[in-house]
Amino acid sequence: MAFVLFFLYWFIFALELLGTGAKVLTGCAAGGLFGGNTNPVASLIVGILVTVLLQSSSTTTSIIVSLVGAGSITVEPAIFMVMGANIGTSVTNTIVAMGQMGNGDELERAFAGATVHDMFNFLSVLVLFPLEVISHFLAAMTAAIVRNWNPNPDGESSSGGIKTIIAPVLDKIVISNSKIISSVAAGGSCDEFYPTECSPSGTKTYQACVKDGRVGLITCNKHNGECPLFFQEGATQKSDTTSGGIALLMGIIFLVLCLSGLVVVLKRMLLGASTRIIKKATSINGYASMLIGCGITMAVQSSSVTTSVLTPLVGVGVVSLDEMFPLTLGANIGTTITGILAAVVSDTTTAMQVALAHLFFNVFGIIIWYPVPVMRRVPIAGAKALGRYTRWWRGFPFLYIAFAFVAVPCLLLGLSSLFVSESAALVCLGVILLIILILMVAKTVWWWFRKDGAAQIEASFKRRQHKKDVHDRLVDEWDPLVRSVKALKEHVGFEEEEEVTKEAKDEKDVSDGTDEQLEDVGKGNLEAVPTVSILSA
Repeated sequence: MAFVLFFLYWFIFALELLGTGAKVLTGCAAGGLFGGNTNPVASLIVGILVTVLLQSSSTTTSIIVSLVGAGSITVEPAIFMVMGANIGTSVTNTIVAMGQMGNGDELERAFAGATVHDMFNFLSVLVLFPLEVISHFLAAMTAAIVRNWNPNPDGESSSGGIKTIIAPVLDKIVISNSKIISSVAAGGSCDEFYPTECSPSGTKTYQACVKDGRVGLITCNKHNGECPLFFQEGATQKSDTTSGGIALLMGIIFLVLCLSGLVVVLKRMLLGASTRIIKKATSINGYASMLIGCGITMAVQSSSVTTSVLTPLVGVGVVSLDEMFPLTLGANIGTTITGILAAVVSDTTTAMQVALAHLFFNVFGIIIWYPVPVMRRVPIAGAKALGRYTRWWRGFPFLYIAFAFVAVPCLLLGLSSLFVSESAALVCLGVILLIILILMVAKTVWWWFRKDGAAQIEASFKRRQHKKDVHDRLVDEWDPLVRSVKALKEHVGFEEEEEVTKEAKDEKDVSDGTDEQLEDVGKGNLEAVPTVSILSA
């Protein structure tokens, strides 16, 4: 158990380091996405892309709530953004599932366990997004709830939970400055924060650099006054983003190492009584599992951490997919506490309205997709199908992440921007492209179900995996094969036979050359024959 706690601690540390590195690396770009006039589709896509970049829906929703409180974003676009944040946060545990690519069975289970979170979020948005666009029911309901709410501008946010255990180590390396993201989203520029400076110069403390000086994407610790290792006085935006990239890389390395260690330890635990204990703890009523998932997420203040920790358990078979699903739903509820805390310290009711809209969006999603068994099977079946695709081809997770979290959102963002353009030509272009896109989707669906497209995709994936397996097997077996052939040749004397054959061939070449020279002499062509050859003949 001690080893589990050890790897679990550093696994969570790796997730936090990865998220902090992503915030530093992409903070200015993520803040820029919030700016500008956005339609509902664009707002949804912005929420997805920002959360994918920041690797934290808690951070995204906190920023959105703060911007609403500051009046930079209105309530309706903010609601669509938090819907997108729900989708974007599921990419983290999907990446974690890829850490088990060495074993086909484990990868299939882990990827299904990770993507059941994706399926729930995608399906909830698919149902609730058009309803909100048409009726604005979330905005109206939350407006009625907060009508008599008295904001408390003197409140303080809490970072609590397990982050207080991780912070002493993480804050020594890097601390991201979320204020710069909010500033850029409100219309500011990253250039305003650079180069960093401390007053007096050379004194790296919170007071000297943050209060009396200027900091960029990397800031100092306001609790103990210390600045992290990656903080540099006089740093430029490029140097800070480089530090963020290094922190991101370190987080990935730590994540892979700790995940590998955690999986090994969990496998060993399966051999003893630990399996029965864990299974008994998870084999409870689904609604109780939701409460557990919610409680854990409220403690760690990150649904990504909760689902990412559970994903390896699904991979090694400790937790089933049916047991993972309600825990994931509870995590979705628990992660809304961060937005609510951010709204509590705001001085406007609109901030609390957005935070509650995030909560009710997840509540309504659970009501739609969990209580009725037929509806519950839809996201689970989708996750199982995605898991099967990884068995057919282990490169599928990369394709899935690139398609679902990058390509499609960017395509929809670009397409939606055409419809809000003031140019009639661009709007017409958007209509044409939308019609083409709808026709392509319809044709793909028809091909998939009516033209046996699913079977063709399966065959294609299996061919790709077979080629890779054959290549890997040849690479692994090539050196032993060469050694075996050499040993066999030495044993049967092939090398001596080859030498004899070579000598006989050389003698034959000499004999043939002599015959040709004699023929030349007989024809009187003496110039073509060396003197030595004639004398020899």
